[in-house]
Amino acid sequence: MEALLSAKHKRLLSQSLPIAVIWLLTGWVFLWTEQAIIGHEENTPDSAISLTPQVFLFASISVILIGFLVGFIEYRFINALFKPYRFVVKLLGKFVFYLLFMELLVFVTFIIAASIEQNSSMFSSVVWDKYQVFFGSITHASTLIQLAFSMLLSLFYVEVSEHLGHSVLTNFITGKYHRPKSETRLFMFSDMKSSTHIAETLGHDTYFEFLASYYNDLSDAILRHKGEVYQYVGDEIVLTWPSTTARFVPLSLDCFYAMKADLERRRPFYLQQYGVYPDFKAAIHIGEVTTGEIGALKKDIFFTGDVLNTAARLQSECQTYGVDLLVSKAVVDAVPSAQYPFESLGSVQLKGKTQAVEVFLVGV
Repeated sequence: MEALLSAKHKRLLSQSLPIAVIWLLTGWVFLWTEQAIIGHEENTPDSAISLTPQVFLFASISVILIGFLVGFIEYRFINALFKPYRFVVKLLGKFVFYLLFMELLVFVTFIIAASIEQNSSMFSSVVWDKYQVFFGSITHASTLIQLAFSMLLSLFYVEVSEHLGHSVLTNFITGKYHRPKSETRLFMFSDMKSSTHIAETLGHDTYFEFLASYYNDLSDAILRHKGEVYQYVGDEIVLTWPSTTARFVPLSLDCFYAMKADLERRRPFYLQQYGVYPDFKAAIHIGEVTTGEIGALKKDIFFTGDVLNTAARLQSECQTYGVDLLVSKAVVDAVPSAQYPFESLGSVQLKGKTQAVEVFLVGV
C-alpha cells in the first residue's frame, strides 16, 4: 500500500478521512434524532423510509462514501477553484455548489434505499411514486437541512485545516501535545537567497505573488519526503521531521535536493514571470525539543529547545562558507557514511553559542 500511493495521494486520503468521519457522526445523530421523534414504525410518514437494519447499514456506508467523495472533490478540485476568494465568499460559493451536488446524491441514494425497503427494482413504479411523495415533503426539506449542516461543518473543518495545517489540527483534536512532551526532532531551516534585493526589485505586491509561487513549488518535495512545515517566516521555511518517521534523516537530505530540483525545473517560469529566480540555502540539525500547545490569545503547537537556535545559527553560516547546505555532526552520525559524502569544516563557534559545533558540508 505504501508503494502504491504517492505522497500526494496519501495526503489526500488523510485529509478526506476526517470529512468522512464528520458525515458519519452527523448522519448517525440525525438518524437517531428522527427515530426518537417518530417512535414506532407505524408513525413513519409515507415520505420517509423505515429504518431497518439493512437501511441503517446502507445509510452508514453511503454517508461515509459521500464524505470521502466530498473530501476528494474539495481537496482535489474545488479548493483550488475558490482559493483566490476571501473566506466568506469561498464558504458560500462552495456551499451553493455542494447543495446542488447533494440534491443529486439525495435523488440517487433515496431511489436505492427505497428499492431496498420495498424489496423492488429501482425502476419500479412503487419506488418512483415514493420518491415523488418524498420530493414534495417536509422529509425532503429536512434531509437537505441535515446535509447542509454536515456540509457546512465539513467546509469549516477544511478552512481551519488549511489555515492551521492538517497535522497541527489533527494534533489539536487528538490532544497529542495537550501536555508538553519531550521528543527528538530534526529541523531544516531554509532561507531564500538575496530576498531583500528581490523584494526591492519586484515591489511588495509582486513579491507577495512571487513568495506564494515559491512556497507552492516547494510543497510537492516536502510532501514526498514526509516533511512538516513548522513555520513560514517571511522568505524562510522551517521544516521538521519527528524521529518516529522511518529514515527521517535521509528523507530530510533528499528533501533538500528535491526542493532544489523542483525549483530548477520552474526556472523558465520565474524568469519569464518575474525576471528573477529564487534559490535558497539551508541547514539541518537534530536534537531534543519540548513540544506542546502554547498561547493565550492564539493556540499553536510550539517547539522549544537548543536544536532550533543551533539550526538557525548554522543556516546563517552558509553565507560565510558560500555553500547551500550545512549539517551538524548529529546529522552525520545518524546517516550511513557511504550514503552521503560529508566533509567536515571543523568546529565552528556559532553566534550566541558557548560551545563550538562541528559543521559538515554535504556532497552530491
